[in-house]
Amino acid sequence: MVPLPREPRAALHRFLVWAPSATRSGLREAASAERLLLAGKTALAAGIAWALAQLMPGSLGEYPYYAPLGALVSMYPTVADSLRNGLQSLVGLALGIGVALFVGSFADTAAWSVALVVGVGMIVGGLPRMGSGREWVPLAALFVLVAGANRRDVFSLAYLVQMGLGVAVGLAVNWIVFPPLRVAAVTPAFARLRHALGDQLEDMAAAVTEDEWPPSRKEWATREGLLATTAAEVRGAVEEAEVSARANPRRKRHHRDLAADLADLQALERATFRVQDITDVLTSVIWEEHAGTRVPAELTPEVAAALLATAEALRGWGEEDAPEGLLDRAQEAIEALSGSYHEVAAREAPGDATGAISLALSRIVRMVRDRLDSREPEPGAPGPGLTPGPA
Repeated sequence: MVPLPREPRAALHRFLVWAPSATRSGLREAASAERLLLAGKTALAAGIAWALAQLMPGSLGEYPYYAPLGALVSMYPTVADSLRNGLQSLVGLALGIGVALFVGSFADTAAWSVALVVGVGMIVGGLPRMGSGREWVPLAALFVLVAGANRRDVFSLAYLVQMGLGVAVGLAVNWIVFPPLRVAAVTPAFARLRHALGDQLEDMAAAVTEDEWPPSRKEWATREGLLATTAAEVRGAVEEAEVSARANPRRKRHHRDLAADLADLQALERATFRVQDITDVLTSVIWEEHAGTRVPAELTPEVAAALLATAEALRGWGEEDAPEGLLDRAQEAIEALSGSYHEVAAREAPGDATGAISLALSRIVRMVRDRLDSREPEPGAPGPGLTPGPA
């Protein structure tokens, strides 16, 4: 047996290492509690739709299989998504039927007429805001056209009515049977980003106070992508919570101020940008000799103190104890840094990077304080948006 060349052997080894973990991950996702619940609700809705479709009078009952299909296409994890996609599918279906009836009014079923309805259906499906209904326009047009001139009107009406029945059943089942309310993920997502920003500031403080220069700590200089990814995860959690709360009857029992969550998210995103700016500035100070940026050695202890105090303030935001004291200490450390920087600048020592760091930290603290002031709870009530709701 001829041995495999080195590169194919390495590729095969990587595949054999990747395949089992990817398979386990896929199976866990497919068998997750939320997916199993969605599968159960979809099966229930399809069964109910089929049973009701049998009760349709006359020619409407000749095509009962479209009712469970309507239930299937309308079933999404959230009530809002089900409503939107179900209505879009019905709109696309109606437009497709219209295209087929128009073409059928002057053409028999033939290769060129089939091509025409599919082509026109694809164009009509490209209209704005069609969403999931865009695929239904050419599909419905094709089905109605090939039904034949004698059955086209009857089939079109039954098709639309049975699909509408299925969509209605799907919406009802999704609204009644444990509609998901994804607010529980918001609080831990905020905490992950706050702690990631705090860790970044803390590591930079440790780097600027190292005896060795340039410092041996370098990991913080390459975390820009990690911070951006963590911020994107928070945005995703807030947006999912907002979508899941729309038209959800459980929202009344598990109140959460999602508008305030969105404002907190925007403040945290701005704080992330500020931390990234500080990272860029310190990276330039440490490793770019000819960039013209520096932090005077006499100011590094105060830079580190301001970074550490701001890190603690970010970590404390959202905790049960109000972080007003942490914010006050951070503001004091930043003001001390700013005062020392102005003294150094008065002696015409180049310390421009220090000013940029001080300004960025001051804006972070101000953003956190503004958000805390806007979410001040009533006496005896928990702060809105800071207590996780049930999943």
